[in-house]
Amino acid sequence: MAFALDEPDGLLAWGGDLSPTRLLNAYRQGIFPWFSEGDPILWWSPARRCVIPSDAVYRSRRLERLLRQEPFTLTADTAFDAVVASCGRTRGDTWITEAMARAYGVLHELGHAHSIEAWQGDHLVGGLYGVSIGRMFFGESMFSGVSNASKVILVRLGEVLQHWGYPWIDGQVASEHLLRQGAIMMDRETFTARVDELCRQPGITGPWTRRFREALQQT
Repeated sequence: MAFALDEPDGLLAWGGDLSPTRLLNAYRQGIFPWFSEGDPILWWSPARRCVIPSDAVYRSRRLERLLRQEPFTLTADTAFDAVVASCGRTRGDTWITEAMARAYGVLHELGHAHSIEAWQGDHLVGGLYGVSIGRMFFGESMFSGVSNASKVILVRLGEVLQHWGYPWIDGQVASEHLLRQGAIMMDRETFTARVDELCRQPGITGPWTRRFREALQQT
């Protein structure tokens, strides 16, 4: 990581492809792709990393009350493509290009990329997706179609990951929203060393649908 730039913070390399092997190897080293349509593939490893401990997702009193009401039905890996598409549309994330969506779709088919969905009836009203390797979860993007849907997803995902022995949700780059949700900042060296260790540990492989549902009932 000695070659990562200070400005722009964390730019490490450009080019290559978004093959599953390259993506998984990058994540294992704390590197992620982030680029806009028409740009070359850019690879990043920021000097300071935004991480949410799975046991410390922030829950306000208002959110606690909402959680007790169970306003959404939560599922995993039942609408991956729809979640990715909704993240791009709702958040205006121009980095979720067609190439990125296809690449993460392949990772999903291989059992490494996962989505968490919030439903009201048959309507998808919130979602989050990311990459899992070993006992590390790398968050990519989330959206709320209705108020608080993504907050509920993040809290419940944290509970499930903690239950499974996953200590962190990688948030990549800091934002006010993530910091309000309990994210902490750590230096690149600390993050990458721990990520290497976590990625080597046995995790939950394959589809999360049944296991996520069971874990929700146990937490």
